[in-house]
Amino acid sequence: MRRLAIVLALLVPASLAAQQPEFLHPYGPPTRPFSPAVRVGNVLYLAGQIGTPPDAGGGVVAGGIEAETRQTMNNIKDVLEKTGSDMDHVVKCTVFMADMKEWDAMNAVYRTFFRNGNFPARSAFGSTGLALNARVEVECIATLK
Repeated sequence: MRRLAIVLALLVPASLAAQQPEFLHPYGPPTRPFSPAVRVGNVLYLAGQIGTPPDAGGGVVAGGIEAETRQTMNNIKDVLEKTGSDMDHVVKCTVFMADMKEWDAMNAVYRTFFRNGNFPARSAFGSTGLALNARVEVECIATLK
């Protein structure tokens, strides 16, 4: 029994150290009080993304829910690729929508980002307001490649 206690004492700190969060900033120092992604072990937790274009001109892309969903998902894809994963490794998404009546239109675009019908687990919520008056925001959890 004593030998088991010694082995556990040696292993537990190492396993805890391996699980320390790593705050990732693939686009340089953050300008807002959050990290685009946090890695804990082999899991990535992505901050919510909205449909802002790469040049971030101060708002979301024009064109309604389809255009915003496409840009949102492209933003997620970019963060994943810059932090060691891809869309095939997304295991959970949470979708926030300004208007649940746009559900079908959002889903039509969302589904094109996942191959072979392997869709991540997902929750969705209606919201009374999203950042920059966005129509949709999506956050994800993924594993590393």
